[in-house]
This record gives sequence, structure tokens and C-alpha cells, in this order.
Amino acid sequence: MGLLKDRVALIAGVGPGLGREIALAYAREGADVVLCARKTEESEQVASLVRDLGRRAEVVSVDVTDRARCDAAVATAVDVLGGLHILVNNAFHGGDFSRFADADLKRWRRTMDVNFFGALTMTQAAIPALADAGDGRIVMINTMSSTNNIEKAYGAYAASKGALATATRTLALELGEQGIRVNAVHPGYIWGPNVQIYFDMQAKERGITSDEVYDEVASRTALGYLAPAEEIAGAAVFFASDLARPITGQAIGVDAGQWI
Repeated sequence: MGLLKDRVALIAGVGPGLGREIALAYAREGADVVLCARKTEESEQVASLVRDLGRRAEVVSVDVTDRARCDAAVATAVDVLGGLHILVNNAFHGGDFSRFADADLKRWRRTMDVNFFGALTMTQAAIPALADAGDGRIVMINTMSSTNNIEKAYGAYAASKGALATATRTLALELGEQGIRVNAVHPGYIWGPNVQIYFDMQAKERGITSDEVYDEVASRTALGYLAPAEEIAGAAVFFASDLARPITGQAIGVDAGQWI
């Protein structure tokens, strides 16, 4: 369709799930991509698929908490691909999965460093290039846990993403002066191998099947199913496209209607 024709996107956090699907969706819509992750094996595979689609792809090893590595990724977009129009902050840390009373707050800080300060570090590095390109876009990949479905032992993750949700609105207000739009995608459960494993664990603990766990969770959504990563990626395409030109500071729930 060409919604992102000849634009350059930097995607931080390219793994086997949503980051991969966003990169491929962007390439299908005409964008070239810089693929960033601490480990590059998955990024190299995605880069090959992007090139098969006729678009350019560069891979950079990036820890989003390291400003120098973030600067290097942005420099690759500008120097090799010709600029930077879109930044997707998808890198995340899942937390320590412990209840607060028993938690080591040093581990909470690590989660905050990646999910909150990491996203801000990458964003700060990208601002000059996004401003130079004109009509820059920042897409924060957030979660339902930041506003709605907070579960026990997920406090570090939810708190870090809640902070990011607030920062998204602040950035939209301040960066709008430079023509940069900042919005957030808040997925629900992303159906795939990781959620399958989680449902298997839940099923074992409760003495039921994983299919029954799926049906129970899916029944809480208006559409009766859990969206896979390739469907959720469409929201990231929308925010990066001209269709979203007048939109900034917004969060869209991509959860099959779970929180209506």
C-alpha cells in the first residue's frame, strides 16, 4: 500500500515477537529499517526478510540504556539510510516476577532502566534526526498493564510502563514544537509462544487445559480472541503514517476490546 514509502524507521527491541512484526509491516509499507537489539541474531534474520521485500535493512547492536549505542543506531539511520523519520521504542524488560514485599528493588531499577529510561535515552538520541526529517514520529510500545490489567508480581513491569505512559504525553507536548508526533500502542495479551507458555503454566497450576485458559481470557474481550503480533503491528503502522498526522499524545488499546 505504500503508507510509509521511502521513510526510514529505527526499531529498538527487535526479537521474535512484536518488534519483528513491526519491522516487516513497515517494510511492506515501503520503509527502510534500522533493527536494534542487544543480541543481533534475530535482527539479522529479520533484516534478510526485509531485504526480500525489496527494502533496505541495517542491524545495530544496542543496549538502550547506553546513550553511545543509541547515538550509533541513529547515526546508522542518517549516514547509511539517509535520515530518520520514525522511532519505535519496543525494547523491554519483563521485571522480576516477585511480590513487592519480597522484591529486591535493585531489580526493579533494572526494569525501570530499560522500560522507562531506556526508551527516553533512545528518544533523546533520535530527536535531532527526527526534527530534521520533518513530521517525525515516535511510537512507544506500552502495555495494558500500565493502566488496567495489573497482576500480582508484575509490579516492576507495570510501574515502569506507567511512567512511560505519562512521559509519552509530556514528550508529545514538548516535541510538537518540532513537528514530532508521539503516541503509544498498548497491547493486551499478544498471542504467541510466550503467552502460550504462560497459559500452560496457569493451566498446570489450576488443573485445567491451556485451551481452557485461553478461552477464559479471550472471553473477556469484545471480539473473543487474543490478537497475534502481526495484527498489533498495524497500529504501529497507523501512528507512523500520514493517516495519523493530526494525532499526538494518544494511547490506543490494541486488545480486541478487552477494556471496553
